[in-house]
Amino acid sequence: MDTDRYTTWLEIDLSAVRNNVQQTEKITGRPVMAVVKGNAYGHGMAAISRAALEAGATWLGVARFEEAQALRDLDDLDTARVLVLGYTQPACAAEAAARDITLTVADPQTGQAYAAAAAKVGRTLRVHAKMDTGMNRLGVIAADGVQFVQALRGMDGVELEGVFTHYAIADQPEREVTGEQFARFRTLVDALQAGGWRPPLLHTANSAASMYHPDTWYDMTRLGIALYGLDPSPEAPVLPVYRPVLGWKTRLVSVKMLPAGQGVSYGHRYRTQGEERIGVIAAGYADGMRRKIGVNFGLVRGVRVPVVGTVCMDQCMVNLDDVPDARVGDEVVLIGRQGEQHISAEDVGEAWGTINYEVTCAMAARVPRINIG
Repeated sequence: MDTDRYTTWLEIDLSAVRNNVQQTEKITGRPVMAVVKGNAYGHGMAAISRAALEAGATWLGVARFEEAQALRDLDDLDTARVLVLGYTQPACAAEAAARDITLTVADPQTGQAYAAAAAKVGRTLRVHAKMDTGMNRLGVIAADGVQFVQALRGMDGVELEGVFTHYAIADQPEREVTGEQFARFRTLVDALQAGGWRPPLLHTANSAASMYHPDTWYDMTRLGIALYGLDPSPEAPVLPVYRPVLGWKTRLVSVKMLPAGQGVSYGHRYRTQGEERIGVIAAGYADGMRRKIGVNFGLVRGVRVPVVGTVCMDQCMVNLDDVPDARVGDEVVLIGRQGEQHISAEDVGEAWGTINYEVTCAMAARVPRINIG
């Protein structure tokens, strides 16, 4: 892999994606939906989708219709099963039916609008019904689910092929709430079956549930954060068989000695305490870093160094006193391994006061994704 031309880049290990899909299939014995919304959590939707499907994933999950359109526009992904997990405007229903994009229905009125739009052009739209079992976000309250499902099944223009829900705290040690949500969903399913119909596809398990709540697996698991080898939460780490997919690297582009008392970067919010060796790296908040004092760091020649001063749009400064042999052009690791040291997305999220999801999702489009493996 030739990265000599880049000053800042992401390395995306597609072999890790394939491993993570296959490990989930092995653990659960269920097909996997690879959730690739948000540009595959910042990793690059097209390449991640291809790798997940190569590994055996049977569905791709996105949040918005525009993401599904982008997948359909790729020649080699034009037949992959795609579910839009979020809300879609009824004006898009006819196109969704024409392009075999499956939509989520989270309320009866939207279902009726979808059915009318699809029937008007003589097509059938495949849909999954979303049940709210306690997340209190999208979906029909599970207690009203039987009536909702029956209504959808009676509509010309839509084919109800799936029913699902989403867990609020499956990634927390507290198991009671997840158990209550599952029980509400199971009651709904039992009632549907008692009425003579079982949805072809039931799915409830997210990444945490696929590892820690085997009773939730049903017909398919939705692999989101664990697809990328990242922890659903500190309390629910991925199992050791999973591998992180993303590495974030940049370069040292300047090295100089500054005397004591010198202000560094915008606002001079950092001043040298004595003679300090200050370097500049080619990454800033337009690439995904946080513009906060004292929370950023990287690895230079296997040594963790702090970012000092205000993070700029395209660059920031690091103290190199502990790396006297650092030189312009050196590779700097912001996420990943260098020598014996490692910085994880979880480490960065903790330092920034957020979660690993936000760290990777915030990686800017201008940063090249270099696929390896």
